[in-house]
Amino acid sequence: MRVMVLVKATADSEAGVMPSAELMEAMGRFNEELAAAGLLLAGEGLKPSSQGKRVAFDGTARTFSDGPFAATGELVAGFWLWQVNSMEEAMEWVRRCPNPMPGPSEIEIRPLYEMADFGEAMTPALAAQESRLRDATADR
Repeated sequence: MRVMVLVKATADSEAGVMPSAELMEAMGRFNEELAAAGLLLAGEGLKPSSQGKRVAFDGTARTFSDGPFAATGELVAGFWLWQVNSMEEAMEWVRRCPNPMPGPSEIEIRPLYEMADFGEAMTPALAAQESRLRDATADR
């Protein structure tokens, strides 16, 4: 199963406070462990929401808003994409993770939908399209 591991934003991350060298080194070691275990598919930090945009959809209308966005604790400051055998395995890895922020912080683990989760809505044509897209992006 694939899971998205979301590092929630804090006041420091939203202010653009960069991590210390010690935290960068600890996270680097953790990322190397994830890669060596064959779990790490992707992982990145995100710049503060003040540098982002939000798009609101209403039918065919699109409204763009500039950051920063409120509710800092609901924003994402970084992420990993992991391939794990279970949610329990993902939780075990998060237990080993260095605190990603200088102070209190929070990580959320969410499973990704797989094609089989969509049941009959995933027609053979849609499954073939999904497979082509995965193949096309795998080499990047």
